[in-house]
Amino acid sequence: MTFGIEAVGYYIPSLYLEIKDLAEKRGIEPAKLEKGLGLHRMGFPDVHEDAATFAAEALLKLIKDYQINPEDIARIYLGTESALDAAKPTASYAMQMVEKVLEEEFGERCFKNCDVVDMTFACVGAVDALHNSLDFVRVNPDKKAIVIASDYAKYELSSPGEYTQGGGAVALLVSSEPNLLEIENFWGVATESVFDFFKPRRYYQKEELTTAPETYPDKIEIFTDEPVFDGQYSNQCYQDRIREAYSHYKEITGKDKPYKDWKYLIFHLPYAFHGKRVFTEIFSLENGLSYRTPEEQKVVAKSEDYLQFINEKIEKSQRASSEIGNMYTASIFMALLSALQTSFNDGEELTGEKIGFLGYGSGSKSKVFAGAVSKNWKNVVSKWNLFENLNERTAIDFESYEKLHRKQLKESVNPDYSGFGLESVETDNPVLNGARYYNYK
Repeated sequence: MTFGIEAVGYYIPSLYLEIKDLAEKRGIEPAKLEKGLGLHRMGFPDVHEDAATFAAEALLKLIKDYQINPEDIARIYLGTESALDAAKPTASYAMQMVEKVLEEEFGERCFKNCDVVDMTFACVGAVDALHNSLDFVRVNPDKKAIVIASDYAKYELSSPGEYTQGGGAVALLVSSEPNLLEIENFWGVATESVFDFFKPRRYYQKEELTTAPETYPDKIEIFTDEPVFDGQYSNQCYQDRIREAYSHYKEITGKDKPYKDWKYLIFHLPYAFHGKRVFTEIFSLENGLSYRTPEEQKVVAKSEDYLQFINEKIEKSQRASSEIGNMYTASIFMALLSALQTSFNDGEELTGEKIGFLGYGSGSKSKVFAGAVSKNWKNVVSKWNLFENLNERTAIDFESYEKLHRKQLKESVNPDYSGFGLESVETDNPVLNGARYYNYK
């Protein structure tokens, strides 16, 4: 019996900002971002959108596109680092939203007996959710699970990470009927506790917050979506962890050079070209080259062999990222969708081809695993229309982008949106203070 991904749904925000517009406003040469990092457009949430609505959209699309009975789903595990609450899981909001839409067809609380939880480890959290859910269906082959990766990558205005923002969600149906991808039960893992990128609670004195109520303590903790990060250090941690996890994968599989057997290499992509940049060290080691310094790795990156390798095994996975930006936990799965959609559009036959995954989450951890494309993969991919949907989004101007970022707009930029939206946040009732209420239209 095989296990893996049976079907996939996704959601991309309907708004985007042209990267060249951001570059010009920030005094950056557009070519540095477009040709240097592979960035073209940045997906951006509207006023009514957040990680919960993203997740709900992807979940509902998955259920509707593949006619899934929600009562067949035993668990919904959400990987995110954009949680809306420190106690109540974002997955519970998404589940409730979708339940309401499905109520007429399936009755009230169709997920009543479904296990729902969030999993957090920066950008690798949804890979953790997949790993966990695969273990679950291997033990319970008659049950199905859904893994959702949902995030909004937000950085401070004018910060070095601003141009890598993005967002969206991908939902994976995991079962013993892996119509898309059969995933092997070999997982290379590498973990080290570091501070390359994190979202801490930050402290302010009460007198610094002029509107703080008298009842607040003198020292106040504030949480913000924008991270504390060291870009160069994080890149090095990424490179170190995937090297260690890849080495571990080789140990447990007994394979000499596994990447050579992979049709595609699927990376977590904080920006489109990141995967091909961080793999130079492993490529060197696998080919008998002791190129470890940054200067030596630049030589490898420009070599004819490496450029051919990128063109064959990585380039197709980058295309969606160029149009969306960083999706945090969802970026690795969107890279998979990008590669498979491109092969589907090009009329390629991938049945039986191996695909390798190199996930990374700051803090820091990497997981390396692989799977084989199933014979029914085209039936799954035929419902995606990924690039057509990306081309149907609405461009926003720079002023609207900054107002959205600062949360200065009260009404949605797209007043005619359809789907899930945040309706209100409770502020008056003290026992419901902060409760979030959503609608569907």
